[in-house]
Amino acid sequence: MNIIICGAGRVGFTIAKLLSEQGHSITVIDQSSEDIQKINESLDVKAIVGKGTYPSILEKANASETDMIIAVTRNDEINMLICQIAYSIFNVQKKIARIRSQDYLNPKFTRVYNKENLPIDVIISPEIEIAKSIQRKLEAPGALDSVPFAENKIRLLEILIKDNCKLINFKLNELTKKYPQLDANIIALIRGDKIFIPKKTDQIKCNDKIYVIINSSQMAETLQAFGHDEKISKKILIIGGGNIGFNLAKNLEESLDSVRIKIVEKNKERAEFLANQLNNTIVINGDGLDEEALIEANLGEAETVLALTNDDEDNLMVSVLVEKFAKDQKDIDDKRTMALINKPNYSLLQSSLKIDDLIDPRMNTVSSILKHVHKGSIENAYTISNGEYEIIEAEIIETSELINKELKNSNLPEEIRIGAILRDKKVIIPRSDFIFKKDDRVVFLAKKDSISIVENIFRLS
Repeated sequence: MNIIICGAGRVGFTIAKLLSEQGHSITVIDQSSEDIQKINESLDVKAIVGKGTYPSILEKANASETDMIIAVTRNDEINMLICQIAYSIFNVQKKIARIRSQDYLNPKFTRVYNKENLPIDVIISPEIEIAKSIQRKLEAPGALDSVPFAENKIRLLEILIKDNCKLINFKLNELTKKYPQLDANIIALIRGDKIFIPKKTDQIKCNDKIYVIINSSQMAETLQAFGHDEKISKKILIIGGGNIGFNLAKNLEESLDSVRIKIVEKNKERAEFLANQLNNTIVINGDGLDEEALIEANLGEAETVLALTNDDEDNLMVSVLVEKFAKDQKDIDDKRTMALINKPNYSLLQSSLKIDDLIDPRMNTVSSILKHVHKGSIENAYTISNGEYEIIEAEIIETSELINKELKNSNLPEEIRIGAILRDKKVIIPRSDFIFKKDDRVVFLAKKDSISIVENIFRLS
């Protein structure tokens, strides 16, 4: 595909890198000559210095021959205008825009986004996506990540193997015998800084991170099997009442009745807005790094603390204060801490600061965009390990080359691992003699280099 990306920041750079590695023809536009120089030095793409809203710049980027435009500049209005011009002048068929302002995202005004008004096909809201991602993690205590697929009948869990896990040194092919009632399939494993697709004879080791596809109805049993019996937090403290904190609190109020939520927000006007918009959340106007504000918020009693301010350093410091307020080592171990981090280098501090989870808004946004790029009958996709792999959900249609084939005879590349299938609302973990049928919903892992093969396997007629 020919794709134009407007905006060469962290998100634009990452999308350009991943899509060019998947074989797409990419052009990146940005006003910053410094960012464009970085693109030129690092990636095999065409890079243009200029405004994406200028028709002459889009013409230079060959917009009339482009299949898709992705607008991820720092400005909502510019992203909207880019989509408008790309459609009106160059008839670009698919237009994706990142939009942050909550006012533009109000459901009352969605009718403005159509061909007659603002021709945007897909709107990506990072703050809303991150809030949903955090909510999924809170609903799966013990998992580092939890992502729904196939009408939420199938889930991807990312699980850290701790020293209390009874499955350490077990081979993968022994797990089915030990837990025959579990519909679970380990499709990828991170050991040290290396991610790989494990073989049946590979063993589980302490400190491994595993990606396991499961039957959603067996989430608690699966986590327990891998040594995690944490309970859903009843007392949640959010530091920072921006769009992420606000959307998260609103979602939790609607989905978890028994949870008590508190937000500490520095800006008085914003704190008043939060207090008026949220029903069951206590809002405290104060500095999240001020000990008096944290005492008022009862930090010591909080079971999960989320640092979601716009300042990376403040978010890291909150995690330090959580340890200071803890009664003892057990209290530290029992608390769950999450911090929003925009600068990738800060991930090196995660273990020393005892932060359970670092939230990277860049990869959330990238994952949201990539699933709209794939061709064929691909319905959902989620990016893991900095884009190295994707978990994809696709439907078997009449033209798919998998139809009526056994898994062992499907000639799938080694870089693809089938995780689970949804057939007639039933979750199936496939064995080698499994036969693919029309309308099967398949959830699988694919390395970025094999995405074009995946698109061909699940092609549309």
